Order: sequence, then C-alpha cells, then structure tokens
Amino acid sequence: MLEPVAASRLQFAVTTIVHIIFPVMSMGLAPFLIYFTWKDIRTGKPIYEQLRRFWTKIFAISFVVGTVTGIVLEFEFGTNFAVFATAAGDLFGGPLALEGMMAFMLEATFLGIFVFGRQRVGDVLYMISAVAVGIGTWLSAVWILVANSWMQTPRGYELVSENGQQVVTLVDPLAAYLNPRFIWMYVHMQNAAVESVALVLAGLGAYFVFRHHIWGYPIENVDFWETTLKIGLVALIITAPLQVLHGDLYARHVFETQPQKFAAMEAIWETESYVPEYIIAFPTSMQDLLDPRAKDIFGIGIPGGASWLASGGDPQATIRGLEEFEGPQPPVALVFWSFRAMVGLGFWFILLAVWGGYRWIRGQLLEDDLLHLALMASTPLGIFAVHLGWVVTEVGRQPWIIQDVMKTSAGVSSDLTGTEATVTLAGFTVVYLALLVLYLYVVARIVRSGPPAPADLTVTERPETPTDEVGADD
Repeated sequence: MLEPVAASRLQFAVTTIVHIIFPVMSMGLAPFLIYFTWKDIRTGKPIYEQLRRFWTKIFAISFVVGTVTGIVLEFEFGTNFAVFATAAGDLFGGPLALEGMMAFMLEATFLGIFVFGRQRVGDVLYMISAVAVGIGTWLSAVWILVANSWMQTPRGYELVSENGQQVVTLVDPLAAYLNPRFIWMYVHMQNAAVESVALVLAGLGAYFVFRHHIWGYPIENVDFWETTLKIGLVALIITAPLQVLHGDLYARHVFETQPQKFAAMEAIWETESYVPEYIIAFPTSMQDLLDPRAKDIFGIGIPGGASWLASGGDPQATIRGLEEFEGPQPPVALVFWSFRAMVGLGFWFILLAVWGGYRWIRGQLLEDDLLHLALMASTPLGIFAVHLGWVVTEVGRQPWIIQDVMKTSAGVSSDLTGTEATVTLAGFTVVYLALLVLYLYVVARIVRSGPPAPADLTVTERPETPTDEVGADD
C-alpha cells in the first residue's frame, strides 16, 4: 500500500489528467461554434449548418463527461486534502461556488436551447444561446484558474490560528482573485484549448481529405472535411505563434515569482550566469535522464538563452540554482523533460501552421500527402501539450501546495490511511479510464457517421438578392 501523501497526489493527478481533456475540447470548440452559428444564420449556407450540428454533438458529449469528472475533483479536496481544504476554504469556497452558480448554470441552461432549440426559437435568441454557452464555458475556466493561480502566487490573505490550525483569511478578495499569476494562466490555457481543437479539426479534416484526394476513396460530403481542414488551419495559424510568444513572457513571470520552479524547468542546480536554453536535450546516461543537470546533458541550445528568457533580454543574467532553496526539491526530471517536450511541440505547431498556410497559398493544400499525414499524427498533440504544461505548473511547484505557505504533505487529510488512499486510487483510475474509453468511442462513432446529409438539413442556402451585393443600393 502507498502512503497517504503519495497515493492522494497520484489520485488527483490521474483524475485531473483525464478530466482536463473534456474542458479543453469544450472551451476550444466554443469560439468555433459561435462562428459556425453566426455564419449559418447570416448566410444560410448548408455547410455551416453541417459544421454547427456536427461539432455541437462533440461539444455536448465533452461538456457532459467534463461535468461528471470535474465535480469529483472538488470532493477530493475534502476526502484526500482535508487539511488544505480547511486552511484554504475561505479562498476556495467563493470561486468554486461561483463556477457552479454563474458559469455552469449559464452554460447548462443555454446549452439546452443551443442543442435542441434551433427550430423552436428565432435567429436572435439562438445566436444569443451560442454566445452564452461560449461565455459560460470560458467563465468556468476563470474561477478554476483564480483558485489555482492563487496557490501559485497567494495574495490578499492573512494566516490566523483556529483550533490550533493555521487558516487563510481573505483580507483583500480583489487582490486574491486578481493575483499576479491569473491573467498569465488564463490567456495561456484558453489559447491552448483553441489551438488543441484547431489541431483536432485540421487532423480529422486531413484524414478524410487524404483518403479522398490521395487514395481516391469516395467520401461523402468531402467539401465538409475540406472546410474543416481549412478552418482548423486558420485557427492554428493564429494560435500557434501566439502560444509561443505568450509562453516566453509567461516563463519570465515564473522566474520572477517562482524562481525555484524556473530552476527546475531548466535543471539548474548551481547559481550561474550566461545559462544556455536547451531547445533539444538528450541525456548522456540513465542517471542524467532521472537527475538532469543542464551542464551535464548533451543539448542543442542558445547560449545565454535561459538567462535572456529569465531577465527579459540580458544573456548574462544570473539564475539561482536549486541548491540555494531549502529542500525538498521538485521532481526535477519530470519538470525539465516535460518543459522541453512542451516547448518542442509549440514550435512543431508553428511549423505545421506555416507549412499548411504555404501549401494553401500555392493551391496545393488538398494534394500534399505529407502535410496530411503530419496533421493526422498531430491531432492529439495539442491536448498532450496541455498535459505537459500542467505537469510543469503543478509538479514544478512542489513541495508546496500553496507556494511558501503550506507544503503538500501538510495538506493531506490527517486521518486518511494508506490502504484507503491506495484502494480509492485504484478505483478512480479504473473508472476514469473507462469513462475516457467510452468518450473516445462515442466521438469516434460521431466522426464515422459524419455530418448530417444535405437532405436532413433544415436551413437551405438563401437565394442571392441585390442587397447581398456590394454597391447594389447605388
């Protein structure tokens, strides 16, 4: 049996790793659905109704499974991290309650209209429902990230003693909720969600385009998949560079507010200046893989790059090494390699965007088989990059559950036994993996079924009128 701290951390990690897939899909799809709905209403073209109806199914199933798996996470604060929940309840209670009362209820209420009400409400109300669902989805992330970002950079609180335990008391809720980390996490997470869904759209579109244009298989509604590929590619062209640029600024903020985490991201143990940034790194031995140290690994990097990144332009800047911080240290290997993989994927997505954009301009987008294969292989990589980012964020903060306030080992439920924690870890792992397999099965069936046939559409393309033409009134 595992000891309670390790089992509780693993259980929260497993449930979070599975859960995050579903909100990434719903948050990432929300802007696309708003666009599809607007174009459907504005133009009446069948392709936009097909896009809206097809991706609404995947959005709805993602929302349902995300709700089920997400509620459990809030209960885990009480079952596995009761000391933390008691200590930080004054901060966590508000955002989590608002997430349920404001974001979830807004999203759930209008989702019913959006999914089932197209023939029952007018265009204006239907468009409002699409926007409300999108706002609710993104508001949900606001309150979750308010709570998490406060754990990274706690502000606006005082510690008071209640029944012999140190408890957080909010003295400035605005400072707590708008802590220095929140905006960085929110922009990075939401852009990552849209980028991840853009890769899903581009990858699925490329699969059917490849089968039709390269292998010559007859594909029904191939224009639907061609449009899906193009829309996904446009979104990727926008989000991929933005994610890398914002990530650069975000890393600088981490250096200023969590220097120990930054040192773990770069595997810097001794305080150094002119530290290189290793874009590609390889361990020279198994020991280097499990205990990486930047000066010992073999890598291709930018001289002074890490110092430049940390300081905002000075390649000679000094970075504090891990040995200057009181132990225990974060699991450096996991943080270091996860950060490298995440950054590498970020540049790969930019390459895909440039590659696809170039082929599109040249009129070769539908015939480039290598691009199609690359997009297909990259379909799940956006969500994988999100996982890597959260590994860096959460594991890199260790040993703190609240940075410089409470250690993770001190936040675990005091009466939790190793047997209880291990058994629930095994149970949650089985259930969550089963939910993930079921979700993937349902999504696969939706994809295989394809978009609704033209005969099933309820909106037909509007006839062209003189007022639809530029200058028709002149």
